[in-house]
Amino acid sequence: MVAMGRALMADPKVLLMDEPSMGLAPVLVEQVFEIIQTIRGLGKTIFVVEQNANMALQIAHYGYVMENGKIVMEGKAHELKENPDVKEFYLGMGAGGDVKSYLDVKSYKRRKRWL
Repeated sequence: MVAMGRALMADPKVLLMDEPSMGLAPVLVEQVFEIIQTIRGLGKTIFVVEQNANMALQIAHYGYVMENGKIVMEGKAHELKENPDVKEFYLGMGAGGDVKSYLDVKSYKRRKRWL
């Protein structure tokens, strides 16, 4: 939070955040994303790199999905949240919207759908 405040002191047009939720307790993650939304509401453009796809897509207007350093998918956040591959691989949801547990799967291999 101090880093965000320090970055905002320069009144940037664009703010880049790399993993703002990394290592934080779930309650703090929610607070950080609320702060990001507040900053966005002030007219700032924010570029967030985040592994917590669920939280990132909740606040984003647009998103990119990267694998092995390559952009494999992009689109409006609400469209990405509804994409079956994003749901399965990044949001942990099965075909019917149920939460998928990988503990029940012996070997999970991502299909080469991105190519």
